[in-house]
Amino acid sequence: MLIDFNETKEITIPGMNGGSGTMSARMFMDEQGKIIPTKIHPGGSIGLHKHETSDDINYVLSGTGKAICDGQEEILKAGTCHICKKGSQHSIENIGNDDLVLLTVVVER
Repeated sequence: MLIDFNETKEITIPGMNGGSGTMSARMFMDEQGKIIPTKIHPGGSIGLHKHETSDDINYVLSGTGKAICDGQEEILKAGTCHICKKGSQHSIENIGNDDLVLLTVVVER
């Protein structure tokens, strides 16, 4: 299966999960999960939320951010990967001056 994100409409999401600012995303979804190239814009965040049925894998392509997962703070930069496992809760914040660019993979289990 080929997914061409160049052909997928980019959407802008304000205040994702009660977070601040905006993010942009192109999304592929099916019953097994999601693949989401994401940009959290400067000053933006994804608010604290729990993953009841899935693992959330966030690979950082560029930018600087901070994740808090089950109370543990993690600094995000290019080449790092933040994983929020099923049953855990997390938030992600852009703490830099440029977009925080992530490739997010959500695996339902």
